[in-house]
Amino acid sequence: MLSFRGFWRRHKRKVLVTTGVLGGGYLLYKLYNAHTQRLADLEAELAREQESSDDLLKAKMQAHFESIQSIADTTTLPHVMHYLSSRIAEELDTTDITERLMQMKGKSPEKLELWDRLKVISFTRMVLSLWAMTMLSLYIRVQVNILGRHLYIDTARGFGSSLIVEDGELIDRDDQQKFLASSDYLSTYGMPSLILHIQAAAIEVLNGKQLTDRFNTAVLRDTIMQILDKFMSTGSPHHWVNYLMPEDARWAELATAFSSDSTVLPDVTKFEQLMLETRSVISSGEFGNIAEMALRAVVDTVVVDMGAQSGGDLSSGTPLAKVLARVAQMGPTLLAESSKFRQIILNVPEVELFFTLIYSQMQIS
Repeated sequence: MLSFRGFWRRHKRKVLVTTGVLGGGYLLYKLYNAHTQRLADLEAELAREQESSDDLLKAKMQAHFESIQSIADTTTLPHVMHYLSSRIAEELDTTDITERLMQMKGKSPEKLELWDRLKVISFTRMVLSLWAMTMLSLYIRVQVNILGRHLYIDTARGFGSSLIVEDGELIDRDDQQKFLASSDYLSTYGMPSLILHIQAAAIEVLNGKQLTDRFNTAVLRDTIMQILDKFMSTGSPHHWVNYLMPEDARWAELATAFSSDSTVLPDVTKFEQLMLETRSVISSGEFGNIAEMALRAVVDTVVVDMGAQSGGDLSSGTPLAKVLARVAQMGPTLLAESSKFRQIILNVPEVELFFTLIYSQMQIS
C-alpha cells in the first residue's frame, strides 16, 4: 500500500496528463465519428432523394414516350397517309385505261398494249403504296422518337436530373413544326422520281408474264417481293433515303462532323441537328434491316387479305387478268387502313427494339 502511494506521488502528474490525453482523444474520436455518421446519413438521404427524383423522371419519360407515340399515330400519320393517297391516285390513275378497255371489242395490238400498261400501273400502284406506307410509318416513328427524346432532355435538364449530362439550346415550337412537316417531303417532292424507279422495277419483273398466266398467293407474293427487291437494290446503297427527305450538300459536311470525335457541330441549328440525326438513323444498316423485315411483314398480310377477298380463287390460281383489279385496289386500301398495317409493323420484335434504342440514344450505325 505504501509503495503504491509512493508511486502515485512520484508519477501523479504523468498519469493525469496521460489520462487527459487519452480521454480527450477518445472524446475527439467520438465527436469525429458522430460527425462522419451524420455526413453519411445526409449523403444517403440525398442519394435516396436523387434516386427517387430519377425514378420519377424515368416514369415521366415512359409516359412522355407513350404520349409522343400516340400523337404520331393519331395526328401526324393519318395526315401524311391521306396526302400520300391523293398524290398516288393523281399520278397513277387507271380509270381512263379501264374505260377504254371496256369499250374495245375483240383482240387488237392496241388492246394488248393497254392491258400491258394496266398490268404495270396496277402493280406499280400497289407496290408504291406498300413501300411508301411502310417507310413513312418507320420514318415518322424515327422523327417522333428523336424529337421526344430532345424534348425530354430539355425538360429534365430544368430539374437538374443526374440522368441528363447533355447541354444545348432548347427546341422552339417553330423548329418542332418544321421538323415534323418534313414528313410530307415524299408526297410533295419525291413522288415523281419514286414512281419512275418502282415502275422500272415492275416492268422488268413483269416482263414475260402473260394475262393468261395463273396467279396464286405464292406467285403473287413472289412477284411483289421481286419488284421491291429490284427497286431497293438498284442504285447506290440507301438511295431511297432521298425520296423520304431532302438531299442537301450541307448534310455531308454536318455528317462528317457528327460522326467524328468532335462533339461540336459547325453552326448547326436545332432543326438541322434534328434532320441530321434522322438522316443518320435512316441511312444506318440497322434501319435497312428493320425496313426489310417490316416490308415482308406487310407483304405477307396483303397477300393473305387478297386471298381471303378472292373467295379462294387465289389459293387454286386465277388468270393474271382477273387479279389486276384487286392489285390496283389494294393500293388505296393499304393507305386507308394504314393503322392496321402500322400495327403489324410495330409487332415485329426487332422494330420495337430499334425504336427503344433510338429513344434512349444508344448507338445506331
